[in-house]
Amino acid sequence: MKPATDPSALPPQSEHSVPMFWPFAAAFENWERSLDFLKAAQEIDHPPAPLWATANTIRLDLPTMRLREFSAPDAEGVPVLIDAPFAGHSSTIADYAPGQSLVQTLLSNGVKHVLSTDWKSATPEMRYFSIDTYLAELNAAIDDLGGQVHLVGLCQGGWLSAMLAARFPHKVKSLVLAGSPIDTDAGDGPIKHMAHSLPLSTYEEMVAMGGGLMPGKFMLAGWKNMHPQEQYADKYVRLYENLTDKNYLTRTEKFESWYENPLDLPGRYYLQAIRELFKENRFAKGEFVGLGRKLNMKDIVAPTFLLAGEADDITTSEQVFAAVGLFGTSADRIVRKLVPGGHIGLFMGHKTLAEAWPGIAQWIIANDKGNG
Repeated sequence: MKPATDPSALPPQSEHSVPMFWPFAAAFENWERSLDFLKAAQEIDHPPAPLWATANTIRLDLPTMRLREFSAPDAEGVPVLIDAPFAGHSSTIADYAPGQSLVQTLLSNGVKHVLSTDWKSATPEMRYFSIDTYLAELNAAIDDLGGQVHLVGLCQGGWLSAMLAARFPHKVKSLVLAGSPIDTDAGDGPIKHMAHSLPLSTYEEMVAMGGGLMPGKFMLAGWKNMHPQEQYADKYVRLYENLTDKNYLTRTEKFESWYENPLDLPGRYYLQAIRELFKENRFAKGEFVGLGRKLNMKDIVAPTFLLAGEADDITTSEQVFAAVGLFGTSADRIVRKLVPGGHIGLFMGHKTLAEAWPGIAQWIIANDKGNG
């Protein structure tokens, strides 16, 4: 295995950077001793913000997100909308770099019209935004695209996409879920255990310290403390050893611009997701209320493609594949694919993008031509 912070190797610490909840809490089991550290984390400077790898235009600019369009608005077929994770890091994970871009992979494999959510870092004015706020604006984006899309949910963007498909079934032509926790009680992963062991008050204190927001710097500090030797010593030693390697420096700079620029989350959204989705598992139980109505996964009837990683300990394959028994989509219209590797490699890993996603692109195209 390559060193943990080698950007070409999808570093282990980035495997723990997408989910917005548990890695932070695991790193701060002694809460009282962590408060000073968290306050100091607010003063950390970061490198320039990450950039999108592919030329695009902003089709919509909403309070929660920018809707980025990577192809001509009049392109043929039902649009493919990537719902990037809103969990602490930039949506550029969907278009990270040449050779590590889901956007480019879809475009190069026959998909004509590709867009992506670009979730905004929360401001103090956004602190009361709830899951409903994000669901409503995702719905507005779909309406702007003609009222129907092929929806591709990545990680935490997967449960939001599934909610949209349950609330507005006719608006989803097909559904792709990659590393998405559909049943958070499924399997036996560490996230599940953490969900049921840490009190909600821990997270409420962090939000209170953030003035109603969950500061991205707090989460970043927690992720780093998962691997302190790596984050505060080893990666700098390797950087020194590779100072004459321009390729290494370029890759490192690219990764750090993504990893060291976390997003702030609205406190209400953050706490609602922890309590209702990860602690109480309300969505899988049919008890989650979205836009005024209880959401029933049996109302999800679109053809569905489920992608999971063999070594993914953030969203275990059981949490993804549980959709087969929960969705209303018939089993013969659900495809399950298990690939080698961990969590973040599902979206930006060279191997998975080269070997799994071209087939997914063709599956989307086939469903675009069919009745859905």
